[in-house]
Amino acid sequence: MKFLYDNEAVPRFCRERGVAKLELFGSALRDDFSPDSDVDLLCTLTTEKDEHCGLLEWVDMQFKLQEIFGRPVDLVSRWAIERSRNPYRRHAILSTAKPIYIEG
Repeated sequence: MKFLYDNEAVPRFCRERGVAKLELFGSALRDDFSPDSDVDLLCTLTTEKDEHCGLLEWVDMQFKLQEIFGRPVDLVSRWAIERSRNPYRRHAILSTAKPIYIEG
């Protein structure tokens, strides 16, 4: 099953929420993606937004993305993955992530 999403809602969300880059990873990019699959996203906030984003705002962003995609979303900070102590996980995610939004 191919993963489809609203090409207008995602950029609008990113601009409104201070997202500099949003990337897909995981099953949404593979053949095993199904109607029951969640969407795994790496998020890079703008420098200004990153300084002021707390847990409640992060969770709110996750819920809004779930509305946009119509399925559960795992929203992960790219910064956290880049600094992961697990090199296998870090490589698996970063080497396959595909941008769906880049600021500018």
